[in-house]
Amino acid sequence: MPSFDTKLDPNLESVGNAVDTAMKEIGTRFDFKGTSAALEFKKKEKQVIVYGDSDFQIDQVRDVLYNKLTKQKVDIRFMDVGKVEKIGGDKVKQIVTIKAGIESELAKKIVKVIKDSKMKVNASIQGEDVRIQGNKRDDLQAAMALIRKELPDHPFSFDNFRD
Repeated sequence: MPSFDTKLDPNLESVGNAVDTAMKEIGTRFDFKGTSAALEFKKKEKQVIVYGDSDFQIDQVRDVLYNKLTKQKVDIRFMDVGKVEKIGGDKVKQIVTIKAGIESELAKKIVKVIKDSKMKVNASIQGEDVRIQGNKRDDLQAAMALIRKELPDHPFSFDNFRD
């Protein structure tokens, strides 16, 4: 029975490279000289911490990061931006979490979208993935298109395609 897995799987190596190149640019840009503008990548926690002197500077540093992520072909929709926090004096930080793996609520939403479409495919939750099975490859390709159309704010990848 043909099947495939739906995943949220960012390339953390590319994210690390993007953070490194963004830090180089921040170090050389004139408008960041003498400020606390910086980035820190925590691979295990899947977080990028953005530091700055003000909310405006945090936005500028995040824009530099997004530019470098785009050049590394990492979808920006993986980034979940947190609130700006004060960390002492006039310095602020913001935690940007990298979405990896499908959360249970999103997995249930995918299964509901598939079931409501009345397509001849079955969707089942497999940990952090959603497996979709059907009798025909065309049905599976239609299911992929439906998921992309109905949930456009998530950068899904479809892999483990089997015939």
